Amino acid sequence: MHIEPTGEACGARVEGVDLTAPLKAETVAAIREAWLAHHVLAFPGQAMSDDDLERFTFCFGPFGDDPFIAPIEGRDHIIAVRRAADEASRVFAEAWHTDWSFQETPPAGTCLFGIEIPPAGGDTLFANQHMALEKMPDALRAKLEGRIAIHSARSAYSKGGVYGEDDRAARSMDIRPSDDALTAETRHPIIRKHLETGREAIYGCVGYIVGFEDMAPAESLALLGELYQWQTREEFQYRHKWEENMLVMWDNRSVLHMATGGYQGHARLLHRTTIGER
Repeated sequence: MHIEPTGEACGARVEGVDLTAPLKAETVAAIREAWLAHHVLAFPGQAMSDDDLERFTFCFGPFGDDPFIAPIEGRDHIIAVRRAADEASRVFAEAWHTDWSFQETPPAGTCLFGIEIPPAGGDTLFANQHMALEKMPDALRAKLEGRIAIHSARSAYSKGGVYGEDDRAARSMDIRPSDDALTAETRHPIIRKHLETGREAIYGCVGYIVGFEDMAPAESLALLGELYQWQTREEFQYRHKWEENMLVMWDNRSVLHMATGGYQGHARLLHRTTIGER
């Protein structure tokens, strides 16, 4: 197995391993070590079936729970990130976030497998939140120390949200908005230790974070805006370019990510699984 770092703020390309076959324990351990070190791993040239994708995911933890998006037919743990060639709706997930941070126990990671990839566009951006914290100005860090962030899915997945009822008719993805997103809130420290490495990182950003405990809404919004401008700076980013039959896994405890567009007139299809915490 050969691991080549991207040379950017995070990420590495992994070759010399066959993900269409069961992996030996020592191979899984080596991949996990690289994943924790680089936060984003890309495995090109993997003609994986859905069975392969599920088997690989389960090597790294239990399956996570994917709310608000229906799984593909015949599967409980795979969702389709799909966009039709003529689709006019906004690009799904085209905003910085870490997956499902509004859950009580958010997922450790995400796996995304490229099935139909446009000839251009559709890159995924990642932002290293360990690096963003380590390089953060002391004045901003002082404002964040000890703060508890309030996470919610309401702006995205409530019936009146970004992916709400008005959005469904124009979208090929099977998103299921719900009033459950209006009331459910979860709290996590904004500076959080990684559960495996113990390394501190910023956890989450405005969007799923709707405020801070013991802080007025206007003050919370101002601080979230200041944090967002810092944590998404280009110096902390890695831009990933997709290939067909490429699997990418990332650590939601270490990075933010966002989708990008730029492939109008071309279909795009990826299958996604979620790695739960062990």
